[in-house]
Amino acid sequence: MKWWKNTGEYKIRKKLAPYYEIYQFGRKGWIGLDNLDERDRKLSKDGIEFAKKVVKENKPHLLILDEVNLAVHCNMLTVDEVLELLNDLPKQTDVVLTGRYAPQQFIDRADFVNEIKDLKHPKEMVTTKGIQY
Repeated sequence: MKWWKNTGEYKIRKKLAPYYEIYQFGRKGWIGLDNLDERDRKLSKDGIEFAKKVVKENKPHLLILDEVNLAVHCNMLTVDEVLELLNDLPKQTDVVLTGRYAPQQFIDRADFVNEIKDLKHPKEMVTTKGIQY
């Protein structure tokens, strides 16, 4: 749903290597939910297939599928495609699914579900290095 390298999760990769890897699947920049098309669907499917391969070959302790809930909400992926990945997880792999609009099937399947509620934010985004990025 987004792709750029000026994010904290991307910038920290060198410090946390070899215990942390990040792979981005999406068009460069912020596309916006109203501008998604078949290219985005293909990139989302490439991402979930890559995750399946990583899980099978590397058996990671933690896999984070960032914004996967939103990808399903926007019909870039199906609930079944994500559940297929979850059904084939090795026992040692924990998975975190992030993003708004989590489908009820994911909520029912999860051990933990957290909801972050935006109570207040400035009209213009104010960011602090080391906090938001």
